[in-house]
Amino acid sequence: MDKDYYSFDQISQQVDELAHKLKAERFDVMMVITRGGLIPGAILGYRLGIRNILIAAVEFYDDATGARAAHPTFLQFPADPLLNNQRILVVDEVWDSGRTIQAVTTRILQAGGTPVTAVLHYKPRMTEVALEPDFYVKATNAWIVYPWSNHEKLEA
Repeated sequence: MDKDYYSFDQISQQVDELAHKLKAERFDVMMVITRGGLIPGAILGYRLGIRNILIAAVEFYDDATGARAAHPTFLQFPADPLLNNQRILVVDEVWDSGRTIQAVTTRILQAGGTPVTAVLHYKPRMTEVALEPDFYVKATNAWIVYPWSNHEKLEA
């Protein structure tokens, strides 16, 4: 499988592209999916002027083995009253299978919120759900190596 390596500067440029696509939108709150969405989400919050940022801590892959669980598990998720009647920008770094972000958006809908999804990288051939991101910067099917997961560079 092809691997694409990104630097922090390249990620910053991609977040700028994403912010440009989102600039006409209005959001009440941003929800960042951990861990990969933390850095792009923080930069995007600055670019869009969003201060109210919530966290959805979701575990789907085992760091040690790389194995995927049967389904995403929520380790932390905001209470429903924080989401009810809110337009929520859901940010992650990559849409791979789409199952994590689908689980998050389902929880938001159940709480009465309106999710809008945004990722840096969308993998259309890898998706396992009947959705696609509302906003993304690049479609690819390569394995993405982000600068915050540089342990992969050591293994390459």
